Amino acid sequence: MFNRTSLLQELSFKAVRSSGAGGQHVNKVSSKIELSFNVLESLALTEEQKTRIVVKLQHRLTKNHVLILQCDESRSQHKNKELIIKRFLDLIETSLIVPRKRVPTKIPKSVIRKRLKNKRNLSEKKANRKKPNID
Repeated sequence: MFNRTSLLQELSFKAVRSSGAGGQHVNKVSSKIELSFNVLESLALTEEQKTRIVVKLQHRLTKNHVLILQCDESRSQHKNKELIIKRFLDLIETSLIVPRKRVPTKIPKSVIRKRLKNKRNLSEKKANRKKPNID
């Protein structure tokens, strides 16, 4: 599919100060990790894979086709980096999955006959409920 090690070498990471509550610690430590990956300039992916990623992830990409992911779940910068790499690889793998083409199945003649027979029986039952015409 694609070479993970060469793909990981193309990633760029940036450590940012995490937002939210956390006291003094959050104000002095940059534990939030921001991952950026330029899809079109990647050497690890083929042209077909790049177009598939651009189409599948178009709502997550910037105008320059850069994928940006952030993680601030943990207070540890290393743990956040591991989480964001795993999330990135999962996202790329799922976007590269080619959906199988649906092959329509043929309806068996016995099923069609059974449906028509049930329709006929139901219409006869309803016709028998009417008052007889005595003219």
